Order: sequence, then structure tokens, then C-alpha cells
Amino acid sequence: MIDAIESVVKTELPVDENLTIQKHRLMPETGNSAEYEKEKKRIAIVTGIHGDELEGQYVCYELTRRIRQHADQLAGIVDIYPAMNPFGIDNITRGIPAFDLDMNRLFPGNHNGDMNEYIAAEIINEMEGAALVLDIHASNIFLTEVPQIRINELHKQALVPIAEKSNVDFIWVHGANTVLEATFAYSLNSRGIHTLVVEMGVGMRITKEYGDQLVDGIFSLMSELGIWKKMVLPTHQPILCHDISGQDVYYLNAGVSGIFMKLKAHGSMVEKGETIGIIVNPLTGDLLSEVKAPGNGWLFTIREYPVVDEGSLLGRILRTEAIIRLGEEKK
Repeated sequence: MIDAIESVVKTELPVDENLTIQKHRLMPETGNSAEYEKEKKRIAIVTGIHGDELEGQYVCYELTRRIRQHADQLAGIVDIYPAMNPFGIDNITRGIPAFDLDMNRLFPGNHNGDMNEYIAAEIINEMEGAALVLDIHASNIFLTEVPQIRINELHKQALVPIAEKSNVDFIWVHGANTVLEATFAYSLNSRGIHTLVVEMGVGMRITKEYGDQLVDGIFSLMSELGIWKKMVLPTHQPILCHDISGQDVYYLNAGVSGIFMKLKAHGSMVEKGETIGIIVNPLTGDLLSEVKAPGNGWLFTIREYPVVDEGSLLGRILRTEAIIRLGEEKK
């Protein structure tokens, strides 16, 4: 098996330094990369666009480890990009340090622009020829998310059937009015390169069980694409929500400032009026507020960081009537 580290883009920095973005390419020893790419037998695993989102780091490691265990089962190209924003990861910052830029607002980039626009353009070029790209993100440090794929309605016909095989818990199709055209995923999908945006876990942390779950899903996708020959574990059917109008999700916001204590785990089914958590004042010992579910549904986001201000997001609940199982939708 070819198991190589390659540079994707390299640019000079002040003081005799360089910014280098690298990938890890895995492919059969006897394979021909040009032929595989022509046959659409290449998958790209991308993470680290936001430097404080680390859930994808474990996915990169575990995916490589499992492929190496059964290298003879690989029948295509797996390209792994752990750090698209290496300075952000080094400095534990969401954006690109010193530039105060969100890298995921720079795509598709510009070869004639500044350094960051040039890098974004080179990354887009690098994805050409891929059958599928997974853009792996985490939540911020404040919230925990169940493993989910977010798809804008412009690309739902192509992407929902693919996402179904990814072993996530939730597929969230949202309205086109929420789409940011300068994102990595939008830029690729608009070029016909199928790209799934994965959100899971919490910022600045690694949730191993979520990583293992997603890696199982990646092997499922690789099997569908003809990149992996070994038998794969069956994937479970995710919950699907077509939240085009923005009315299918309840948003829980803090009514007062204080310390939030969650009482329900994310992934739980809750009933209207059920207490999701409480907000307390540690100085006076007072219970300031009980956070109750506004309706029946599935709690797929919950506050992780306990300090809250009035208006802080505490959780999201998918309304029961909006829950669809993909298998049921097809009937």
C-alpha cells in the first residue's frame, strides 16, 4: 500500500518560515492515481478548517489505523487532511491567527488574491476529482451536538442518499437562505463535487465514541464508492429533518444570567414542560430559572459550558412531528 505524506500547498511567511498544508494519501501499491480519480474512486476526509474544532483529529488517526490493518482491502484513494488551518490548531483559535479571518468564509478563494485567498483556491483545486468529500467540524466550546450532517436544500437530492450511509444520528436539511456561499462545502457542491458537512461533539475536545461512529460510517461510504472491499458494519438509519421554513426546531435560550446545570442528556426524547436544566446563582444559592421543553421532541443540542448570559443558547429540540426516518420517507 502507498502510505505517503504530501504537501498540498506551501507559501512563504515572514522571518524565513513557511505555511504548509499536508495530506496523508493511502492507496493500493499497484494502483494508478489518475485512473482511480477518473473512475471517481477517491474520498477526501477534511478537518481542521476551524482550529478549535478537534473532533476530526481522532477520526483521521482511527481511519488510518483501520486501513493499515487491512491494507489489502483498499481499492481506491483515501486522502486525509487533518489540518487545513494549521496555525489555528496550533493556537487553539477558530480562525486564522493574526489575520482575524474565518477560513470557512474564504472559499473558493482567488489565485490572484492575498495569501489566504490563494491558499483557499489551491485547496479547492486539490479536491477536484474526488467522488466524495467529508468536511468534519465540531461544535464550539459552549454546546455539544449529536453526530449530524447538515445539508442545504439546494443540494439535498444528491446528498441525502449519500448521507444516509454515513452512520450519523441526524441529517438536517436547512433552507437556502441560511447558506453561506463562501464556505468550503458550498463551493465544492456548486462545482458538482459531493461534499458532506459533519458536525459532532464539542469544541476543543475529542469524543471518542462519536469518532468511532463516524469512522464506521466512512467505511460504509467507501464501500459504496468501491474504495473498500472488506465487509462493513451496517449503519443505523438517522433522523431526517427538512427544516426549510425554520419552524421545526425549538431553540432554548437563557432567560437570566447564571450557571446552567443540564438535567437531560443530548439525544434524549423530551416532553412538553419537562425540565431540561436549571440556571442557578452560586453566590446566593438561588434557583433563578427552570429551562423547560416548549414542546415534545428530540434534544439534539445541549449547553456544555455552564456560564450563561441572558439570551445564551442552551439547546435545540427537533419537534416530534418533524422527525422522519429515512426508511419511512421512502415508503
